[in-house]
Amino acid sequence: MGQDTWAGLADQFADGAYASAKGYVRTHVIHHQLLAHLPAPPAGVLDVGGGAGHQSFPLAEAGYDVTLLDPSQGMLDKAKQRLARLPAEVRQRVGFVAADGAHADEAVGGRRFAAVLCHGVLGYLDEPEPVLDQLCRCAADGGVVSIMAGNATAAAVRPALQQRWEDALAAFDARSEIGVLGLPTRADTVEELGEQLRKRGVEPLDWYGVWHFVDWLDLGGVALDPGDAAKIAAVELEAGRRDPYRRLSRIFHLVGRKTPH
Repeated sequence: MGQDTWAGLADQFADGAYASAKGYVRTHVIHHQLLAHLPAPPAGVLDVGGGAGHQSFPLAEAGYDVTLLDPSQGMLDKAKQRLARLPAEVRQRVGFVAADGAHADEAVGGRRFAAVLCHGVLGYLDEPEPVLDQLCRCAADGGVVSIMAGNATAAAVRPALQQRWEDALAAFDARSEIGVLGLPTRADTVEELGEQLRKRGVEPLDWYGVWHFVDWLDLGGVALDPGDAAKIAAVELEAGRRDPYRRLSRIFHLVGRKTPH
């Protein structure tokens, strides 16, 4: 699986980014957006590139049977540390697979899932098509495919809020940048990604914004009060399903359903 780039970022990712109010908002908002489309538990969920389990574990707590697949042993170790803190009945609903998303079908032994998640992964891939193939293949007929990706139509937001004006001007026509974790990332549009899913037999159902005001405040240097996280999340959840707010989100969440053959 090559060099484990994420091993050195596991602590920063799990104990830094996700431990913040902004990280709580991301998990909470996507979780509730997902619940609007998922079948009832204990349906099976595959989280491709699931990292430290921040999106998977709330689903396991809600009763879903979760398989977390990730190529990074460092991330899987961090996920197992976090899972160990949860009740036994939650732990028994979570399984781990060490594999790259481009080989997900083989890694899970051809199992088909009621939902396949891939959040914050495609942007780190120069060629996302093999992973998209696998996401759609691993979904059962009628199953949900959930993707979170960078929003190319709002690429100028981050550099502008950081007052990097030359970078902001260039970003209007750019598809790549160095992300907040210091790694190269690329962005997609809802329309293009939706068409990619259709080509693979998955019909887009809806899409949402994920970070709005919380992102703008954070990038502008405003310290968010962790005590306000639940209130912030309620506002962000509402903004994520309304125009024009969702179109200005730096990331978007696209949900589709696999067409039965």
